[in-house]
Amino acid sequence: MQEIQKFIHGFRNFQEEYFHEDRELFDCLKKGQRPKVVLIGCSDSRVDPSMMVRSEPGDLFIVRNVANLVPPCEHDQAYHGVSAALEYAVCHLEVEHVIVLGHSNCGGIRSLMEGIPSDKNGEYISKWVSIAERAKQQVLETFSGASAERQAKACEHASILVSLENLLTFPWIKERVDAGKLDLHGWYFDIESGNLYSYHPASGKFTLLV
Repeated sequence: MQEIQKFIHGFRNFQEEYFHEDRELFDCLKKGQRPKVVLIGCSDSRVDPSMMVRSEPGDLFIVRNVANLVPPCEHDQAYHGVSAALEYAVCHLEVEHVIVLGHSNCGGIRSLMEGIPSDKNGEYISKWVSIAERAKQQVLETFSGASAERQAKACEHASILVSLENLLTFPWIKERVDAGKLDLHGWYFDIESGNLYSYHPASGKFTLLV
């Protein structure tokens, strides 16, 4: 109960700081949302996108999942949570930017690299992180003699690129990107240093953003 009380107290602060003091903002938000950015982030409790960029309510349309992955476009009868969120953000909200935000020490990427033992619960995790299987294989080939930590970090980077590539398999995303109406960004947050990096296609590298 102590943790729940902490969150209730936090909500009271939220009410005072935002809802009561900034009535103009919430009067606007009552009419609907018009975010310009959709962010695909990790479910990791240490990486809170709103807190990291100090966004206001209504600024970011956030989708969080294990390892901040974007699956390829698929047309079947399965449930596609990330794809549905992207469809709503891009086609209905008409966002102008999509950010894939990865981070260091990602448990999902570690599960991909190491595999989950058969005697452990991992039915859904294993299937999900396999989205980035080609990132893993690329890392194992390129960094065959590197430490497990170095390989994991390389895979964290490479998996962001896989997600950026998968975004372009959605026709309504590619159409907007080609028309210059939508920009895709790959960001990487290093928890140890507190630095934020951005992927630059021209150099093929992640460079310091902040």
